[in-house]
Amino acid sequence: MRLSDKVIIITGSTTGIGRSIALRCAAEGARIVIHGLEAELGAQVLSEIGEDRAILHIGDLADQSCPERLVSLAIEHFGRLDAVVNNAALIATGNLHTTDSALFSQIIQINTIAPFLLIKAALPHLTARRGCILNIGSVNAWSGEPNLLPYAVSKGALMTMTRNLGDTLMRENGVRVNQINPGWVLTENEEQRKREHGLSSDWPSRLPKTYAPEGRLLKPEEIAAAAVYWLADESGPVSGQVVDIEQYPFLGRNPPKDESTIPTPSADDGPLENN
Repeated sequence: MRLSDKVIIITGSTTGIGRSIALRCAAEGARIVIHGLEAELGAQVLSEIGEDRAILHIGDLADQSCPERLVSLAIEHFGRLDAVVNNAALIATGNLHTTDSALFSQIIQINTIAPFLLIKAALPHLTARRGCILNIGSVNAWSGEPNLLPYAVSKGALMTMTRNLGDTLMRENGVRVNQINPGWVLTENEEQRKREHGLSSDWPSRLPKTYAPEGRLLKPEEIAAAAVYWLADESGPVSGQVVDIEQYPFLGRNPPKDESTIPTPSADDGPLENN
């Protein structure tokens, strides 16, 4: 198995992409520190993986003690730490006119500072294992949608941190840092949000090819499959890299106006989400 006996912390792993990454890593032999806000959903993930190979921590990353607690749990229960996946993120709508400093600060705290604090807390243990860090970003990091200003900025900052630490930590600690930027992914939260916005239950099957050339959105399991490569030893010494995972060339694409009527990925105010 590609991740045999590795110990991995995965934030935001009670739902969505994080949940899929946790399940896929466990299937590849890893032991998992599950994290999120939803106790009941977290218990389901724990049950699927098994209590002998996973532990659950319910905690808000806005609490600056949470990253330290996650690292302590990994060491206390499994005796080592091989990798960190910074997946949890706060998604909220906002543009220049509707975003106040409190909201902007909250998004930056969860999406950028919390990953930084987790990396900092985990670094001594990752150094001992010559481990790795995988940040889950978003294609919105390159610019973002008009109503996703603070979220896009937070993911752009995360991407810069990935490149900066990918160089520094590899040279000084032997720790790799990479990032994947998912595009539009059909998580359970995204599907529910669209229904709440008034779309019919079959909206995922009616997407214009502008947004879904394949006729469907990406699946969380496909993001998880990509994550395993970066967490496994097979990615070798590669560090400081950012890979967009989308079904069309994201940068420079200009969708035809006659196909731009479908609502773009939503970003409602809410708790920790999985990108």
